[in-house]
Amino acid sequence: MFMFTTEFTQDQPCFTVALCDYPGLPDTERQRAEARYARTLARQLGGEPEVANALRTIEQLEDAPPEEITEEAKSIYQRWMKAARAAAEAGMQGLGGEEGCYFEVRRH
Repeated sequence: MFMFTTEFTQDQPCFTVALCDYPGLPDTERQRAEARYARTLARQLGGEPEVANALRTIEQLEDAPPEEITEEAKSIYQRWMKAARAAAEAGMQGLGGEEGCYFEVRRH
């Protein structure tokens, strides 16, 4: 699992990335893929704190009734999806595809 850390977090990561369901991938390749994903996600969303904030919003949307979802939350969700697609492409670069693998992002 890659823990993305910047000077803003005082050595405490705002989020972690794990490449899941890719059996047989050497640890070094897995860590590189996770790092590429994390860097791209942070770049796409404007920094590590923004990744954590967007992820918090995404998590809150899971339990929200549709009528309570704001336009701002919808916009954040759309930005997240675009950033996550770009990050997945970067993360998988050079690995080839493994059916069913995915990147899991968790905030801290």
